[in-house]
Amino acid sequence: MQIVVLALTIALLGPPLGPPVAGRLTGGPMPLTLSSSAFTEGATIPSRFTCDGENVPPPLQWSGKPASGQSLVLIMDDPDAPGGVFTHWVAYDLPAGQADSGPISAGSGREGKNDFRKTGYGGPCPPRGHGAHRYFFTLSALDIASLGLPAGVTREQVETKMRGHVVATARLMGKYERK
Repeated sequence: MQIVVLALTIALLGPPLGPPVAGRLTGGPMPLTLSSSAFTEGATIPSRFTCDGENVPPPLQWSGKPASGQSLVLIMDDPDAPGGVFTHWVAYDLPAGQADSGPISAGSGREGKNDFRKTGYGGPCPPRGHGAHRYFFTLSALDIASLGLPAGVTREQVETKMRGHVVATARLMGKYERK
């Protein structure tokens, strides 16, 4: 299953820009990084950001946007879901701005549909007793200012429009378990 997901990711977004290094993928003089003040790479996501809490997105920050990066896309998913990869959040046309860093929040761009069949963020909510699930926040810098898509589209539609425009990628992984 992981090989299929990796092959699909490479087919959609192109080959990796470099090996993952604690929340970042290298790809230029200053690598794009993604972090959160709520949790560190591989740590537990606080319940406030899950279905057991306020179900709001965790604070995320990026830095190291390549000079050619004009917009950002953020996709959050759970590869450990019983039915396969489950998409929790699709945000696109996030402004990269003139600075090389900034916060990412709901409502700062456009949001697509998640696998809860809702537009916007849907926090971690693994089945009780299913063990810890991994939640990947993947940030992509694009060489275009907009995907030209309306709000509420699917992850697949966003990934199709991203094809050929990704100039850097960063990833942050957190875990969550419901007992």
